[in-house]
Amino acid sequence: MPSRKNVQNTLDSATLRELHGALIDIVSVMNRPQRDEEMVRQAGIALDRALFPLLVMIGRLGPIGIVDLADRVGRDYTTVSRQVSKLEELGLARRQESPGDRRVREAVITAQGKTMTKKVDAAREKMARELFSDWEENEVRDLIRLMRRFANAVTQPR
Repeated sequence: MPSRKNVQNTLDSATLRELHGALIDIVSVMNRPQRDEEMVRQAGIALDRALFPLLVMIGRLGPIGIVDLADRVGRDYTTVSRQVSKLEELGLARRQESPGDRRVREAVITAQGKTMTKKVDAAREKMARELFSDWEENEVRDLIRLMRRFANAVTQPR
């Protein structure tokens, strides 16, 4: 049986700093308001940039509790609650009681919201195709596999 070294014992500090630097670069780009504005523009939709990530997360993760949603976007619960109210006024999301805990209010995407997120998905795909245009298909697949593995590792309780 082949020996598998423990990664904890093989990574040096410089390598871990390089990984951390790459993650900071990625998160910085993902958190830029201009990125969301460009996505909204390319999708051809009219939506306040503060509401955009909430709608996307509700569409991907919903039904999702307002507290959980606030935690995921790094905003205060009361702020997110007000913003979800705006999404409700626009007909893009609605709130409902959680079937598991009637004290919890969950946000769910509406049909109109889903139509909007489909446009966002198409714009995101177009942007990704441009970004990866000079990558080999196997490189993209490796990146996806490794990012999913990393995402699974960081989301698991230790």
